[in-house]
Amino acid sequence: MLDVLTIGDGMITFNPKNTGPMRFVNEFERKVGGAELNFAVGCARLGMHSGWISRVGKDEFGKYILNFMRGEGVDVTEARLVEGYPTSLNFKEIRDSGEGKTFYYREKSPTETMTLDDIDEAYIKQAKILHVTGVFPAISEKNIDLIRKAISLAKKHGLKVSFDPNIRLKLWSEEKARDVLKSFLPDVDILLAGIEELSFLFEIEEEEAGLVEQLRPYEIEAIVIKKGAEGSVGYMNGQRFQVPGFPVGKVVDTVGAGDGFDAGFIYAWNQNWKPERMLTFANAVGALVVSVAGDNEGLPDLDEVLEKIGEKKRVER
Repeated sequence: MLDVLTIGDGMITFNPKNTGPMRFVNEFERKVGGAELNFAVGCARLGMHSGWISRVGKDEFGKYILNFMRGEGVDVTEARLVEGYPTSLNFKEIRDSGEGKTFYYREKSPTETMTLDDIDEAYIKQAKILHVTGVFPAISEKNIDLIRKAISLAKKHGLKVSFDPNIRLKLWSEEKARDVLKSFLPDVDILLAGIEELSFLFEIEEEEAGLVEQLRPYEIEAIVIKKGAEGSVGYMNGQRFQVPGFPVGKVVDTVGAGDGFDAGFIYAWNQNWKPERMLTFANAVGALVVSVAGDNEGLPDLDEVLEKIGEKKRVER
């Protein structure tokens, strides 16, 4: 039985060893990344049984990714090595503020070999939650249908569907992104998004209330709006809940914080906690992630998060 599963690309991420424009960076460190991959790792570190559906190249990088995921305790039954397709890469540029850019090299992605038959019904129906993002369908046209099938099977077997738009306009056009991502909303139970993403989807510059009104027809069970350092807002059980963020001494790397927040919220959701506690827990995960360089190196274990929110005494490490 899986607590949560996700479907998406896995990449080798090259992190710069110093900050500044990438053209002036001479050394990089090999890491592992990918939005859905980060989410699966984040869930596993919190103690959930997470599964990851993917394809990586049958090369040294692909083998490294699968070994990494196994080591993190993620189920990789449906993640396989593919001949003739190189494992995707990305290079990161990080500025002194912790903000940065990502440069992708993912043409001929191994995930392009996946077909509808690779979305296994027996594997999906054993889970409680299916988590999807806007990254995987942006990589290839056929991935849109893969996500649609996964969602259809999830609804058939009573899984909750969580969705992070995670809009990447480097990968597809604005019109295509908007049309495809909005088409998922009728089947979404848990929406995890930023204000800017919602404004993009509905093409309005309204504040939070106006955007939530746009979402009302979809009858989404939990609408969670991520606000970074300001915390988060949740609309659940017909009520609005707002929880402030946690202070961060120094923001080192913001990549992966949203994925960590998602993992934190899904963990809290599975515990059936009260909304304020769910949001607090997710905020704490996001704050811990940005204090560490790397896409998933900062994803915390459960004790670290409980310590952050004041529910566990600090243990000397």
